[in-house]
Amino acid sequence: MSLQGKHIVLGITGSIAAYKSAILTRLLVKKGAEVQIVITPAGREFITPVTLSALTGWPVISEFFASGDGTWHSHVDLGLWADLMIVAPATASTIGKMANGVADNMLITTYLSMKAPVFVAPAMDLDMFSHVTTGRNIERLKSDGVHVIEPTEGELASHLEGKGRMEEPENIVALIEQFFAIQNDLEGKKILITAGPTYERIDPVRFIGNFSSGKMGFALAEECAKRGAEVWLVSGPTALKTTNPGIRRIDVESAQQMLDATVGAFPVMDAAILSAAVADFRPTMQWQEKIKRNDRDELILTLTANPDIAASLGLMKEAHQTLVGFALETNDEEQNALKKLGKKNLDFIVLNSLRDKGAGFGSDTNKVTILSRDGNNISFGMKSKKEVAKDIIDTVFGTSPLHSIDNNSTNTG
Repeated sequence: MSLQGKHIVLGITGSIAAYKSAILTRLLVKKGAEVQIVITPAGREFITPVTLSALTGWPVISEFFASGDGTWHSHVDLGLWADLMIVAPATASTIGKMANGVADNMLITTYLSMKAPVFVAPAMDLDMFSHVTTGRNIERLKSDGVHVIEPTEGELASHLEGKGRMEEPENIVALIEQFFAIQNDLEGKKILITAGPTYERIDPVRFIGNFSSGKMGFALAEECAKRGAEVWLVSGPTALKTTNPGIRRIDVESAQQMLDATVGAFPVMDAAILSAAVADFRPTMQWQEKIKRNDRDELILTLTANPDIAASLGLMKEAHQTLVGFALETNDEEQNALKKLGKKNLDFIVLNSLRDKGAGFGSDTNKVTILSRDGNNISFGMKSKKEVAKDIIDTVFGTSPLHSIDNNSTNTG
């Protein structure tokens, strides 16, 4: 039983698809999971707690207090108990409340207290699912780290045909099994990640730099650490914080400092992912005191090339090591990325373009194509950087993406 001993909170909302929740409950229990159901008042109109309790062997929770004796149902305790929470079916109303923190029922307060990963399986009519507000709320959940299991197309409660049917219980269970299977798929690996910009000093108060926020590299570090890896994160100047204790952070300022840190660490690493936006040039001269204007009309700076970190690690790379680079391009994107892949002895290169609105520096989203040494390319649509980090790690380390069910990726090559 692949889910033996797993604690799963199953949230059920007011949708005709609630009948599928009984099947989902039965399948999870057969796989060995302990299932605690939290149902909304509207959900009780579609399926009875008696049926669900018989399937789980646990009382079904719906209200904050048990009727009659005032016993309190602790959403905090549920958040600590669970290994995973899934809301299936998830109505447009519940998705909106989750996305905006509207804690007016036991299910939403449980979600807000949840320490474990959360999945939602939307179920609604096609017009509701396609509405801009529903899409916005789903994207917000995704950016918060919630796994969204896309609905399928078929006959809906309105008897119309379209997208909005909750995914079948058998497929949901398979996704949950896959999720637990890859939770520790990087255990025992040591991964070096670079992130953020570098600052190249002109004088004590001025520098040459770029607009990188570090969000992509930090998302990669969190994803690797969550999946069991020991992560060394070499970061340029950024206000971002790490949350996973499995991340060892090394703060640097300049390209030379980043080179020294990465070259020193790389020999004991299984992989390196170089997502930092390293300044290509630095001032040949650094003034020790602040440069005064003194009525001058111009100041001419002479620049010299910085060391190439990717190329340096490419020369050091052993057969057992994986090296991943990034390419942010503005023209001839794929050709330039392929040149960089070969020249620097990379195994993969992650390409994004400033011509894609919402991709690149500073944004919370990204749109990437991953090119590999063996000629296989995979392109993904616009996603949150947390989701992009999953796509990159899944691709580099050979794991099928959990969220590939959204059909938002294409393979070529």
